[in-house]
Amino acid sequence: MTSSILLVSLIFLGISMLVGGVLKSKFTAYSRIPLSAGLTGAEVAMKMLRDNGIYDVKVISSNGFLSDHYNPLNKTVNLSPDVYNGVSIAAAAVAAHECGHAVQHATAYQWLTLRSKLVPVVSFSSGIVQWILLAGVLFVNAFPGLLLIGIILFGLTTLFSVITLPVEFDASKRALAWLNRTNMTSPREYPKAKDALKWAALTYVVAAIASIATLVQYIFIFLGARDRD
Repeated sequence: MTSSILLVSLIFLGISMLVGGVLKSKFTAYSRIPLSAGLTGAEVAMKMLRDNGIYDVKVISSNGFLSDHYNPLNKTVNLSPDVYNGVSIAAAAVAAHECGHAVQHATAYQWLTLRSKLVPVVSFSSGIVQWILLAGVLFVNAFPGLLLIGIILFGLTTLFSVITLPVEFDASKRALAWLNRTNMTSPREYPKAKDALKWAALTYVVAAIASIATLVQYIFIFLGARDRD
């Protein structure tokens, strides 16, 4: 069973790398297409925030490639340099998506609220869960409770991954609706912005499925050990 866990991990690692590679190529390609509106990603973000009546969120530049994110703790939309300064379809799509999270926060979107509550627990468990699971598998016959603890902790991480899906899809939905409604993207640009966000969302889908598959296998190991008792 431990070999099957390794196999599943390798399979999803390969899928994740494939999706990530396509996402990077899409972002690079759409970064080369100028946005007809002529706004940078930072300007797109600030306009979307204002259009949604949000004035207490700052738009700042952060280091890294595709490191864009919204931080609900300090209310900042963090955009990578290519997005912050970029005047392209990709920059507009990513900036609007991150602002979609800010809109979720301002409107108390239930899935974002739930995910935020899980952050402290997941941050703690993610640092130790792999070691507990490893020890639990090695000593499953002698100390089955150890594996059960690992499964519970990993289950919380899996739950976090699953809850992330509606959060990300909804942020993209809000972003695309705004880009279309305000004519920020032209009829030719909009499908490309939608395509870029679709591939970004797929990275979260792969991560969630991989986490579920791995969790199920650990549960089977635990149940198998109980049957042998």
